[in-house]
Amino acid sequence: MPRRHLHVTGAAEAPLRVALRDLRMKLDVPEAFPADVLAEAERAAAEPRLPEHDATDIPLFTIDPPTSVDLDQAMHLARRDGGGGGFRVRYAIADVAAYVTPTGPLDAEAHRRVTTLYFPDEKIPLHPTALSEGAASLLPGQTCPAVLWTIDLDADGRAERTDVRRALVRSRAKLDYDGVQKAIDDGTAEEPLALLRDIGKLREQLEVDRGGISLNVPEQEIVERSGRYELAFRAPLPADGWNAQISLLTGMAAAEIMIGSGTGVLRTLPTAPDGAVGRLRRTAEALRIDWPHHVPYAELVRSLDPRKPHHAAFLQECTTLLRGAGYTVFSGGAVPELTTHAAVAAPYAHCTAPLRRLVDRYASELCVAACAGAGVPQWVLGALDALPKEMADGTRRGNTVERACVDIVEAALLKERVGEIFDAVVVDVKEGEPAVGTVQLTDPAVVARIEGGAAKLPLGERLRVRLTQADPGTATVQFAPA
Repeated sequence: MPRRHLHVTGAAEAPLRVALRDLRMKLDVPEAFPADVLAEAERAAAEPRLPEHDATDIPLFTIDPPTSVDLDQAMHLARRDGGGGGFRVRYAIADVAAYVTPTGPLDAEAHRRVTTLYFPDEKIPLHPTALSEGAASLLPGQTCPAVLWTIDLDADGRAERTDVRRALVRSRAKLDYDGVQKAIDDGTAEEPLALLRDIGKLREQLEVDRGGISLNVPEQEIVERSGRYELAFRAPLPADGWNAQISLLTGMAAAEIMIGSGTGVLRTLPTAPDGAVGRLRRTAEALRIDWPHHVPYAELVRSLDPRKPHHAAFLQECTTLLRGAGYTVFSGGAVPELTTHAAVAAPYAHCTAPLRRLVDRYASELCVAACAGAGVPQWVLGALDALPKEMADGTRRGNTVERACVDIVEAALLKERVGEIFDAVVVDVKEGEPAVGTVQLTDPAVVARIEGGAAKLPLGERLRVRLTQADPGTATVQFAPA
């Protein structure tokens, strides 16, 4: 999933939409699926490999943006019987392996694409839509195979027991975040949905206790008005965070299962280097966010309000501390030294988005095998060692797309303002070229290159800058000292 959520409205012939289409051509994005891949997807959609266990009696529901149809996850929440309290989380994940034959055309294409690519005006899917938006998607009223997680929590929200198995499931309802938040707030939500708040808050407190941090990164919408583009933020609702905690819980449970079995693929992230944190402090200064030196990063982030534009912009920049995340595989009981993800502050695995991310299919398979006490399928073991590089390459491509889209959007925002003066802070200076660097504007919250001055740039200090270039066609934004 993208770290920066951008959405563009406007006519197809609008300059920004044209620039994004040109970007897809420039990056050679694989938009069309080969004929043999489409043919296999159609066959698989009609005849998936069905599991024996029937869990269609569980009234699952999904929570996604209103327009989403590639639905990876569905849940049902309940209180556990007995005097000790606690909760039962049932979490169904789309079973892509029920449709994809190892080493076949569909599998090979998924290994080539690796992830769904997100552009502000459209997405390039990992799998053909006959699967990702059709047969394999957990659409309401559709019976389909899934990987069903059952996680029992104690009264404080801590996981006590986890079971993973294949099952037939049927979601009852497709809910969206606004509707979920309203129903919970006004007390009309039935218990399986109302418990999302109870469990979500408990899991958020456990995250604080272990030193983890969730970035509530706002979605940015670029709106065209009278030939000019304006930037608006959609701040995430509490329900967004509670829903994310269910996914996070499952990813942590998956990591523990794989570590216990001695074979797995983890999502790992070392602690951010001091230089990255220092740059983020300069960004906070640029955006006039008070960050006392005695306040830890996680505490600061939790204090921010994503509804405030300067806080929203800072949360966007906080995603830079996620750089360095990777995938770590192990087998034969040789558990690696680094098993944790620094932001999660615990072992963690990607397993809840197999329609949109390749590695999740393998993590699910490893967990199903471990819980069944069965051997890991050879097609999983055979692909395991290559997964970290494949995922790194795919993630790098996704990051390139994301950065290029941000550059184009920022250029469109500033296109009519070339020559204007802005307040900024120098957040980076290029090594060996002290007059070249990066500035963060206060308003609009744009990060861009600066050069053209004779003097050394004052790292970490405020600077008045003049916009010299803003061209969406070349994704170029550049400033010079004023």
